[in-house]
This record gives sequence, structure tokens and C-alpha cells, in this order.
Amino acid sequence: MLTLQANKTPFIMKHTTIAIVLICTIFCSCSNSAQSQSRSTVKPGIEVLRDRGFDLLEGKRVGLCTNPTGVDSRLRSTIDILYEAENVNLVALFGPEHGVRGNIHAGDVVQSEVDPKTGITMFSLYGKTRRPTKEMMDLIDVMVYDIQDNGCRSYTYISTMGMLLETCAKYGKQLVVLDRPNPLGGTKIEGNLVEDGYFSFVSQFRIPYLYALTCGELATLLNTPAATVAAITGDTATADTLVTYGGYEHPCQLTVVPMEGWRRDMQWDETGLPWVVASPHVPFGHTAYFYPATGIFGELGYLSIGVGYTMPFELIGATWIDAPALADAMNDINLPGLRFRPIYYKPYYSVGKGEMLQGIQIHITDFDSARLSEVQFLIVQELMRLHPGHDIFANCDQSRFAMFDKVCGTKYIRENFGRHYRWDDVKDYWYKDVEPFRELSKHFYLY
Repeated sequence: MLTLQANKTPFIMKHTTIAIVLICTIFCSCSNSAQSQSRSTVKPGIEVLRDRGFDLLEGKRVGLCTNPTGVDSRLRSTIDILYEAENVNLVALFGPEHGVRGNIHAGDVVQSEVDPKTGITMFSLYGKTRRPTKEMMDLIDVMVYDIQDNGCRSYTYISTMGMLLETCAKYGKQLVVLDRPNPLGGTKIEGNLVEDGYFSFVSQFRIPYLYALTCGELATLLNTPAATVAAITGDTATADTLVTYGGYEHPCQLTVVPMEGWRRDMQWDETGLPWVVASPHVPFGHTAYFYPATGIFGELGYLSIGVGYTMPFELIGATWIDAPALADAMNDINLPGLRFRPIYYKPYYSVGKGEMLQGIQIHITDFDSARLSEVQFLIVQELMRLHPGHDIFANCDQSRFAMFDKVCGTKYIRENFGRHYRWDDVKDYWYKDVEPFRELSKHFYLY
């Protein structure tokens, strides 16, 4: 019996182990299946247009404004999709900042050239001109726009879209916007509206810093005459907020091809879409979350914001910062959805290149409750309390104030925050336009 039991025990243990593994495998498979089924997958506008047989483009000469982010969910370029479609005549490509193929550094002039893959001429919209000329527009019947945005007013791709709205209206051309998700979702609105005298290519529209619209929704709002908006909202004062940089005399013939499956409460990783590098310093989908958290003070060139290191926009650092003290100070504020930890790093280029910096890394623990754009102001507030000898506005290159103000859409923020470095001095001003804009925006929601 003892021998039999001895021989039997390994057998039982072996099969028991197999049974447990099988049960675990089945459970995990079911769990993964359930998660997969519960995970929403978004179909971007280019796929919806393809499913419709490119009906909007058939029989027309097509121009396409895009960059590497213009892809379907399998990473096929919109350029290739339209070029290979039998019933689409793609005749011209138009490149925003960084170019059609994404091979131009931030801020560098984009030259017009021939696309080596398709042989189609690529016209630059970030060089001598930022809007198509009459000669360019004479080549096409319809302009298609397909670029992934990052949800922040200072990102120049929506400015290019605005130029297309104006130009298509001027020359009587149709504009088709292939919609894509706002990576910050459709509810997070922060920042004051742009004020007269501060419109620029980084603040082209009178909208908040974070505007919670897809590019298709934003195009629809901007293309709506102020009088129509006034009739919808019953608020002629609100209608004035639609006046854009340069202004639109007439709306263009705009068609938005909406996504399928997108919800306003979606974060990027819930869309199921791959993230393509939108610009050199926005390498990941989550980078878009941090872009508005440090980018405004990044314009001054005095503090490192992680650009030039492996975590662009996620850090703030300098040689003179006491990292643990700053992390403690920020955590003591108890900001909703945010935590901070000390970090030490040496940038490979940009601010602080080759120097050992210390500072803090920003961690978003609850995206929905986090107020992103105010983080940098509170960090600077605490820096000035801990290190009063390093007055940021006094020590930075003051020629950069102009860009800081353009990104803020006003000089009020810099002038009033800089007096005592207290966020409370400008907080109400920063958020004063949020709720009125939210109410206006609801009339243009597509989702």
C-alpha cells in the first residue's frame, strides 16, 4: 500500500497540477475574452470612408493634407489607401509642420517636393505659405484632411485645418475632414479663450487651451457663421467667440466623416488604435496627457520639461532644484489625480543638455479628475517658494515672453502670476471661459 501510494502521489499531483493549469488557462482566457469584448475599438474616419466606397471623392481631383498619423487601424497610410483606390484620383499632397512624411524637425521650414513613393507633388503648408495658394487649389476639387490631433490649442495641426477651412471657402472647394479621437477625451476643458492681439499659429482660434472636441467637431464649430451660432445659443456675445485669426467671410462646403465607436469619456488606450508619433516630442499616446502640463513654461527655455530626455513633458528639472523638497511640496497640495516623485536625469539635448538635473516626474493617477494645465503653474509657485533666488521670469530670456503670451492667449496670466508666483492670483481668469465654451460646444458634438 505504501509503495502503491508512493507511486500514486506523483500521478495525482501531476494530474492535479494539469487540471489547475487548465482551469487557470480557461479562466484567464475567459477573462481576457471578456476584457477584449468590453474594450471598445474605434474606427477612424478613413476606415468609414473606405467602407463607404470613397463615395465623397469619386469623380473628383483629390488633395490630401496629412502626415504619418494619417493611418488606419492596421497602420496603412491614408496616402496609400487613397492612391490605390480605383475610384479615387489623388493628385496632390499637402504637408503641415513636420511634413507629409514626418521628416522635418519642429519649427523647420517644410519645402515642396515630390513624394518618392507615389510620385505626387507634396506642397508645403509650413514654409513660405501656411495656406494653399490659388495655383495649388486650382489643381483639386476636394481637399481631404486626415491628421491626429493632441487636443491642445497650441498644437499647430488644427491651425493648418483652420487655414484649409478659410481657403476652401475662398475658392469654392469642398473640405472633407476624416475624424479621429481627441486623445484627451471629449470632456476636459481648461484655459481662457484667446484674446485680441494674441492670435497666432499656436493660438489661431478663440477657444480654450484644452477644448475637448475632435478635429471634425472643431471644424464644424469654426465653419458655422456667428449669426447661426447666435440663433442656436440665443447668446450673441458667445457667438463672437467664433471669430478666428483672419476671420471667415463665408463658411466652406465642409463634410466630416465621423468615427464609429468613439465616446467622449474615452482615454486614448481605450480606442484600440495604434499611436503614431504625431511630432518628435510626442512619441506616445500618453505624452499628449503631459503636453499641456508643462508645455507653457517650456516656452521660456529656462526649465527642462523632459524634452531632450526619454520622458518629454513629464518632468520639470534644473540644476538648482531640490528634488525631494519639491516633490514633497507638490504632494502636500493634494492635487486630484496627480502625484509627484523626485527624479534625476541628464538631457541628451535641449535645455540642460549634458548637465545632471534634478526635479520631479508628474504621475497621473486619475486622468478624469486631474487638471492638467495648472500643474506647471503650481510647480513654479512651489519652486519660487523653495528657491526665491531663481526668479523664472527675471532670469529667462525675456524675448520669449511673446511666445509664452501667445500660447496662453493673453498677457494677463504672465503679468499677474509673475507678481507673486501664486496660482490663486490667475486661477479664476484661467478658468473663466470654460463653462460658457462647454455649453457652446455641446451644439456641435458629433458623439
